[in-house]
Amino acid sequence: MNSVPTPSAVPLPPASGAWREGDPPGRRQWHAREKPLALEAGGELPGMRLAFETWGRLAPDRSNAVLVLHALTGDSHAAGPAGPGHPTPGWWDALIGAGQALDTDRWFVVAPNVLGGCQGSTGPSSLRPDGRRWGGDFPFLTQRDQVAVEAGLADELGIGRWALVVGGSMGGMRALEWAVTYPERTDALLLLATAAAASAEQIAWANIQLHAIRADPQWRGGDYHDAGPGRGPHAGLGLARRLAHVTYRSEPELAVRFGRTPQGAEDPWNGGRYQVESYLDHHAAKLVRRFDAGSYVTLAEAMNSHDISRDRGDTRTALRRVTARTLVAGVDSDRLYPPSQQAELAAAIPAADRLRVIESPYGHDGFLIETEQVAALVRELVG
Repeated sequence: MNSVPTPSAVPLPPASGAWREGDPPGRRQWHAREKPLALEAGGELPGMRLAFETWGRLAPDRSNAVLVLHALTGDSHAAGPAGPGHPTPGWWDALIGAGQALDTDRWFVVAPNVLGGCQGSTGPSSLRPDGRRWGGDFPFLTQRDQVAVEAGLADELGIGRWALVVGGSMGGMRALEWAVTYPERTDALLLLATAAAASAEQIAWANIQLHAIRADPQWRGGDYHDAGPGRGPHAGLGLARRLAHVTYRSEPELAVRFGRTPQGAEDPWNGGRYQVESYLDHHAAKLVRRFDAGSYVTLAEAMNSHDISRDRGDTRTALRRVTARTLVAGVDSDRLYPPSQQAELAAAIPAADRLRVIESPYGHDGFLIETEQVAALVRELVG
């Protein structure tokens, strides 16, 4: 399998796009956990930390804290410009800030980089206590493991109860786990484009992406992090991103946006590309420079493990543990997490109102793009 092609004027990507010690910290802060974490799948993870960012000020009575949880390839940089330490602008920049729905003159907003991630939190690219990188030896994580460490972050910040926990997609899985595991610590809950459990189809799509990464000869069993530029599993990660991105968008949007149009002067009958192919190449090339293949594998497997009913009886029994005021929203064009999954959540969570629907041509990514509709949901839930 060949590496992702790069123009000669563009430097080769590093083996991993992970943040590393010595890189600019940007707005990151860190929560360190010295006590080993007992993992749901068995074993333990020693000596870990979470990178996180905050906006606004915590009230003296600590009643105004909001937890924002990112999706698969997101990170702690939910708001703010790109700059040293942050290769991309905040992924929910239009929601967080003075005068926004999550008004930082009112709310203290906290966004952690998930455990297993690659932007400052402990993950496969991190050094273990003996000084070697975790690489392929990084343990299997579940959403519950990740939420347990986030609870430690809340403790360190002195936050006994979140005024709001909000997340979409993978972030929605963790938000739901927060509300089920710690109902006494979750006052309000906003779930976007997520599910009570990963479905067979969602696991299948992720499985193909995992195979793409692991089939790359540069994967080396996950031990590639100290290879030179251009020697990481870029082809496998790029292929996984291409496949995932198609599931994140909708067929009507792709048809209207690209159709069958060739890319510039390229001839698809003579080795050239259609515009939609160029679009996927662009997103693949961007991801390999800012993300880590090992984290992609770790987080995709954690998403596949998601089942709110595990060891809690059936799904309805588990969801009855939620006491938070809850809104659940789906995206009408989402073919990866269809609105029927959100309807199940809205029907089974005792304090949930009727299902809300985000109208968007953009498919699953609508929860990230349709910020005005998401802002309206935030304001409805917490004023």
